[in-house]
Amino acid sequence: MNESWNLDNNANNPLGDRGIVELATIDIKQGTNADFEAALEKAQHVISKSNGYIGHQFQKCVEQDNRYVLLIRWKTLEDHTKGFRESELFKEWRALIGPYFETAPMVQHYTPIP
Repeated sequence: MNESWNLDNNANNPLGDRGIVELATIDIKQGTNADFEAALEKAQHVISKSNGYIGHQFQKCVEQDNRYVLLIRWKTLEDHTKGFRESELFKEWRALIGPYFETAPMVQHYTPIP
């Protein structure tokens, strides 16, 4: 399910010191893990069509089995906040995974340290 990309800020990182990482922490309803993960498998194909999308990693929490972290790399903040969030792709993405949310995701954006 995971498309890997280099999280290190070094010569192997094709972005160098550019780009934004969206970190979304998602708590899902208890007992829906398998269905959520199946929906996430489909949703990754939706988000990957968005302009400015670079790559992603989806991780499941070890200590809290209904918590996930989505790390999504974008070329610019606006590619996520305007381009994706205001698009039909976002509606499709949210329709796939939104029904499993226990609470609204906490979303923050990060930039590499040069």
